[in-house]
Amino acid sequence: MAFTNVISRADVAGIIPVEYSTEFVNAVPEASHVMRMARRLRDMSVYEKKMPVLSALATAYFPGADTGLVETSEVNWADVSIYAEDLAVLVPIPRNVLNDASIPIWSEVRPEMVTALGVAVDNAVLYGTNKPSTWCTAIQTAAATAVHNVSIAACTDLYEAILGDGKLFSLVEQDGYAVTGGIAHLEMKGKLRDTRDANGIPIFNTDPSAPGRYVLDGSPLYFPTSGIASSTYKMIVGDWQQLVYSMRQDMEFEVYTEGIIQDSAGNIVYNLMQQRMAAIMVVMRLGFQVPNPINRVNTTAATRYPFAYLTT
Repeated sequence: MAFTNVISRADVAGIIPVEYSTEFVNAVPEASHVMRMARRLRDMSVYEKKMPVLSALATAYFPGADTGLVETSEVNWADVSIYAEDLAVLVPIPRNVLNDASIPIWSEVRPEMVTALGVAVDNAVLYGTNKPSTWCTAIQTAAATAVHNVSIAACTDLYEAILGDGKLFSLVEQDGYAVTGGIAHLEMKGKLRDTRDANGIPIFNTDPSAPGRYVLDGSPLYFPTSGIASSTYKMIVGDWQQLVYSMRQDMEFEVYTEGIIQDSAGNIVYNLMQQRMAAIMVVMRLGFQVPNPINRVNTTAATRYPFAYLTT
């Protein structure tokens, strides 16, 4: 009997084919509703990237006479920074599973890792869950500061809450932005289907070209099944082109065959060596920002914001 055979680092590293790295990077935005709707900037080459954002608008004047004096005007820009922060997912795998050649390990693990990264991004950007301090203020928090929130209970019906004058969509539009889409909790599907006119005909309809997808005033509405939609903030809508992100293209894959995995309290959850396990860790770096540039509809930064949310 042989006692010297061992699954080496090279053995387990083979479950992550090199050619999958780019595919993995491209798959994460598909798993994240936020990244799918936001605008991607050029990849970052350093930790911090500055964006020039318009902060003052030009003004034209009538001289008032043939020899009247033309007044001066200026246009200003302010720098807004995007910081690339680490986002990681760690998946432990028993070595016996690695030994089973009939199971395509990377094909099994990859979708779960991609989903985990997407959920982490969405929760951080939308609600501030575990958000890096260098990223922009969470959308829900910033919308609340700008008083861009509507209570369903304070409205006559759901139609008024979403499309009524001064309500959800209108709050975004009154600041000079157009609603390009929204994210809603799954229970909102039933509420939208049940919203009817005086003749009992449904008011909100699905997109005929994509059955099951709702379109509100021409803007697509998504119902994530990944668990990121909040039961408190029923719907978040806005101009998603105003949410920008940039990635550092330095996705790293690491395979560990020894060491320990601890929880936040310091308790050892897994001992890779003693429990004959391996662990795959993927780390990516990216940053988000909402530049919120000045526009001629609302020149006040404190009340201008391209997103709004719906509550009960």
